[in-house]
Amino acid sequence: MSARRRWAAGSESTDRAERWHRIQALRDEWLGHALSTLPADRDATENAISGLYCLLDRPPPTFVWVESPAAAVGVLGPPRSWRWDTDLPLEGRLATLVSGLRHRIGVGYTGWRSAPPEDPVAAMRSGMSSRSLVDSAVHGVLSRVVRESVAGVVRAALGERTGLLWFGQHDVDWIAQFDVIRQVLGARIPADDVAHAELWSTLARSCGWWVPRESTCVVVERPCVVRTEPVPGSLHGELRLHTENGPAMSYSDGWAVHSWHGMRVPSWVVEGPTVDLIAAEPNIEVRRCAIEHLGWPAFIAQAGLALVGQAADPGNPGSELRLYDLPYQRWGTSTRLLLAVNGSVERDGTRRQYGLRVPPWFNDPIDAAGWSYGLTGAQYAQLQRRT
Repeated sequence: MSARRRWAAGSESTDRAERWHRIQALRDEWLGHALSTLPADRDATENAISGLYCLLDRPPPTFVWVESPAAAVGVLGPPRSWRWDTDLPLEGRLATLVSGLRHRIGVGYTGWRSAPPEDPVAAMRSGMSSRSLVDSAVHGVLSRVVRESVAGVVRAALGERTGLLWFGQHDVDWIAQFDVIRQVLGARIPADDVAHAELWSTLARSCGWWVPRESTCVVVERPCVVRTEPVPGSLHGELRLHTENGPAMSYSDGWAVHSWHGMRVPSWVVEGPTVDLIAAEPNIEVRRCAIEHLGWPAFIAQAGLALVGQAADPGNPGSELRLYDLPYQRWGTSTRLLLAVNGSVERDGTRRQYGLRVPPWFNDPIDAAGWSYGLTGAQYAQLQRRT
């Protein structure tokens, strides 16, 4: 290779690395806005929302500020019923407006399910386009971290009472994607669309959730507490809501949500798990989280579980199966618990221990394990490895 070609190749590699660093920096900046607990910038928020109403030929609304999403639901009452194929209320027309914007600038719809490459610079060197990288490493990562793990937990806590609303600081996935393709990739976007997108960008930098109606807009202050942990094995700084002590997210009026490794749970799971509460819980995933917090040794001791049998797990070499009797007075039915180790490795390289209720007639843990897969114990014993 000539000196000129070597120089060109080295320069191109440097350009790719620099491009990735700029992409990463903008993504992390927007993630910071999504997790911000600073007081809302009310003037900027109201000006941006008034600008969106103006795009719909509507005068600025009356603003009602509240301290939490639950308070916003309380102000508005139950969501109204309406149809997309008839005259739309303001919130429906606003949804159509932003959907058109996102379609024109090409953001918010691609790449959010695909995992970003482990080495983005090497991926670009191998032919991955910068746009595909942005779709997965910006929109995809922020969708999982913010829209699913953070906003999703809050939305689940509110139930079905919300109607159509916008997430403010939690709308950063497509906004960051737009910012990167404009600033880093140099996409040519019409001035009117840039001005429109900037209104949404201002809201993501300035406030919490907001709920527009014909003449009134309810706006939520940002949370005062947000606690997260890194997603095990993540290569792109992905986070999820989690804390072992107190709410993972709380607002100044006291409304809060609790999360155990990204899963929304009742407050008792985090603040005071007990055997009796675990026994009364119908949701198997909530029970699992509570037992994890309490710890399997403590749970087994406090629940008074009697060991029925134990055996090496033929479907998971190096692990053990343990079969316990569950006390009828606590669990309300005659049943047994099979304690096993997950055959699949977690992203952090560990294997999760889990408990599975099985019928009381099993005395052999291998038979109980086979039953959980629809197999006999003899069939299960022939497995090379389960997942």
